[in-house]
Amino acid sequence: MRSPLDLGFCPTRLAWLAERVGHAVEARHIPGAVMLLARDGEIAFERAWGYRNPADGTPMSSDSVFRLYSMSKPITSVATMMLVERGVWSLDEPVHTYVPAFAGLQVGVEVPDPGAPDGRRLMLEPARRDMTLHDLLRHTAGLTYGIFETSLVKDAYLAAGVDSRRQTNQQLLERLAKVPLACQPGETWEYSRATDVLGALIEQVTGRTLSAFLQEEIFTPLGMADTGFHVPAAQCHRIAEPFANDPDNGDPIKIADARTPPTFEAGGSGLVSTAHDYLRFMQMLANGGALGDVRLLSPHTVRWMTADHLGTIAHGPHYLPGDGYGFGLGFAVRLADGGAAVSGSAGDYYWCGLAGTYAWCDPARRLIGLWMMQAPNQRYAYWALARNMTYAALLD
Repeated sequence: MRSPLDLGFCPTRLAWLAERVGHAVEARHIPGAVMLLARDGEIAFERAWGYRNPADGTPMSSDSVFRLYSMSKPITSVATMMLVERGVWSLDEPVHTYVPAFAGLQVGVEVPDPGAPDGRRLMLEPARRDMTLHDLLRHTAGLTYGIFETSLVKDAYLAAGVDSRRQTNQQLLERLAKVPLACQPGETWEYSRATDVLGALIEQVTGRTLSAFLQEEIFTPLGMADTGFHVPAAQCHRIAEPFANDPDNGDPIKIADARTPPTFEAGGSGLVSTAHDYLRFMQMLANGGALGDVRLLSPHTVRWMTADHLGTIAHGPHYLPGDGYGFGLGFAVRLADGGAAVSGSAGDYYWCGLAGTYAWCDPARRLIGLWMMQAPNQRYAYWALARNMTYAALLD
């Protein structure tokens, strides 16, 4: 096993990173974290800080299990592209090919209305083109989450039960078909339930539950033994937990249950995993679609997924990839060395999760980084810290 220095990292600067995160734990700004850095397929840095369960003082460990939330999306996106490679479907196909109720969708446009309770009403206009599988992968489908602001379309989502954790994937499709789109398909990047729709479509075309497909086609082949839609009872002691209350504002922290098999296997937000499991997934991508003797995707498909697919498409008011990044098929993609407020290289790609997980791959630097914590309100600060101090420690 090569040392961090052999792999191009300055040990002193990695110690700065470890010390900085340690201070954050001591100050009770975050409960704990796990970080892995790999280069050329070897782990250069591995550290666990703080507490797996701050309520009882259980220390964090590298095998702790984290709720991935939206870091589930790259996995479901890979599953989607595996089916493209097998000729099951094509990205230019309309979604209504598989869900006829998605034909003739309408877009909700808010207009002033002095007679309405809040002075506005929802006007419907026809979608100018069909929603495609390509749109679902790059979040240009016209769907939304509505998590950043209130809107009449979001109100329609709530009224239809789209946000329910007790629905099935089939019920999600039925409910989404009855509510207006938030924007025209193909015209705006809008973060949404698009990857949940992909998960439901995977079930439909394969005849398997999403959990079964992911287990049989991705997790078992890659050796991701601790990844799935819930944590088995015998392993629940390994679940990483947040503080009971947010350290910045005192609000109670509400986080998904990871102990019970869910009714809704959400392809966009439902998975749990460990740092080492997710590293295996990212290493597969870094290797051009293969890990050891197992190949999930061709190198061309990985390059296709990790290239920008937005071009001149509008970013919308809440563009999560951030300045300097486009968006591919499940990942934010860096457009140039500059232009972003965090360190990185042109062509690096990443995605992240609401509770604080973050994964990135930098092909130019032969680097993979994993940051895992369960501290929703502190996530942006520590994602930036992890990236910036990683690149500060690189010597080439």
